[in-house]
Amino acid sequence: MGKTVVEKVSGIPDLAGRIAEMVRGVMLELRPRLVEAALTGRRGESENPRHEDNFLSEHDLWMHRRYRELLAPILGAFVYASEEAEPEIVGDDSDPDLCVLVDPLDTSELAVRGLLGYTHVMVYSRAAARPVIAVVGDIFHHLQLYVGARDEHGIDHAFVITADSQAYELRQDTSRRLPESLVTNFLMRPGERFLPLARKSRFLEVLDTPSNDGKRRGRIGVDFGSVSLCHVAAGMTEATVEFAKGFAVWDLAPGHYILHASGGAVLDLDGMPVSLDYHFGSIDEIAKAMDRRQRFVAAGTASLAAEIVECLR
Repeated sequence: MGKTVVEKVSGIPDLAGRIAEMVRGVMLELRPRLVEAALTGRRGESENPRHEDNFLSEHDLWMHRRYRELLAPILGAFVYASEEAEPEIVGDDSDPDLCVLVDPLDTSELAVRGLLGYTHVMVYSRAAARPVIAVVGDIFHHLQLYVGARDEHGIDHAFVITADSQAYELRQDTSRRLPESLVTNFLMRPGERFLPLARKSRFLEVLDTPSNDGKRRGRIGVDFGSVSLCHVAAGMTEATVEFAKGFAVWDLAPGHYILHASGGAVLDLDGMPVSLDYHFGSIDEIAKAMDRRQRFVAAGTASLAAEIVECLR
């Protein structure tokens, strides 16, 4: 069976479409700055008082400010929860329903080298206790925007939009098992991520199991933040795993919603579904959510996710 059903569509829900185009516009503004940084070696690294182990550039901070500016006329009042600052209320409503979760520039350490760069925006309804829109932008590739959106009937949909504005809806349709799968992990940090992965011998042995024809089709690859779950949603990979440090909410939640909307699954390491309720009920709860990390397995199907969880134990 194919990995993902991809169907060309004429449009996506209006508000999601407006936010997707806003993200596209910000990426268009940012891309020349990143190319210049890559070619000149002037990468604009800044001190990172909030996350001392993470690379922070002047471009992260510029996008943080730019999103806040551009979202205000689209959404009116909202809680702005960016990776680069404490949560704040934007607009006149002292207790707005919507919370906008933003990771302005994910993998900025690679983006300023002109290699890879992603950006995340998610709109969460505090009343519904779930996301209603998520956009993950890929700054350097033709498959440019991954979108999750809830329609007027309360049904979630997942889309990918190309750089020339062709939109496709994504729906999972796979029966692949682990030995047939491409599984990714954020394995770039040698001690913190790569070594824990290398020690998962049972998982790697099952992934390397030959098929009936003797060919070994299982693969392990590197991927990053929310876009790793979007790649599963689009059928480019079968699964992504994070069992070492865990993802922060701004890295996990946008891709989690997009994968959920495509019909995929995200399980914790006990094999239980990870909830879309990220506990953004109050400003204090939002601030606490920013400090939590989630270990998980994300896959196109719950059965594949469960198979991987079992192999990781």
